[in-house]
Amino acid sequence: MKAIFFDVGNTLLFPYPSVEEVAREVLIKHKIEVDLSRLKDTLPKVNDYYEEIYWRDDSFWKTEEGASGVWTDMYRYWMELVGIDGDSCYFGKLIYQEFGKPERWRPFSDVIPALNKMRKRGLKLGVISNWDSRLKHIFQGLKLDKYFKFIFASAAVGIAKPDPKIFELGLEKVGSLPEETLHVGDHWYADVEGAEKVGLKPILINRWGKFNEANCPTCPKISTLEELFVYL
Repeated sequence: MKAIFFDVGNTLLFPYPSVEEVAREVLIKHKIEVDLSRLKDTLPKVNDYYEEIYWRDDSFWKTEEGASGVWTDMYRYWMELVGIDGDSCYFGKLIYQEFGKPERWRPFSDVIPALNKMRKRGLKLGVISNWDSRLKHIFQGLKLDKYFKFIFASAAVGIAKPDPKIFELGLEKVGSLPEETLHVGDHWYADVEGAEKVGLKPILINRWGKFNEANCPTCPKISTLEELFVYL
């Protein structure tokens, strides 16, 4: 293998300290007190709301307007679920803006050691993520951009996974062939199916160790990036 591409959310980065704690901090700044457990308990419904939108039409990831609109609306819905007394649209927008800050994200503990190890091996690394255009700024703020030949956010390049074109752009950037390249991500549809369409070797990561075998019965599965070296 000459190159490895990575997804971002649940693969390289996680919200810090957590999605619900970030939302609570935003509300507290506006003198609104919400119990953290209430935010946490309603979050699964917000995730279901996103999945419903995503499976109905995932094209929103191709534009900045579409991506920001969906996430702002998700957080608006969340605020309604927790019973915010005020403009839920306004607070939805504030929470979305908060997640554009690098300090609201952290790499998983295994990420930097694994990236250093890969770089020493001479592997060319890239990022391909369904994300808004703030992604590059987040990586720069976390000082992770130095590890990657490119950082593709779908809204910035106008192509979203699983469209093979975004993977083909990555191959052009690093100068590798599909059969020489791995793609690591946590979503079987966007990451596994997308990579397979181009001929890349997909590896499904689930940091909580729970895999749906029906969706990906044959692709390699890992729980940490350290396990990735088995395939190298």
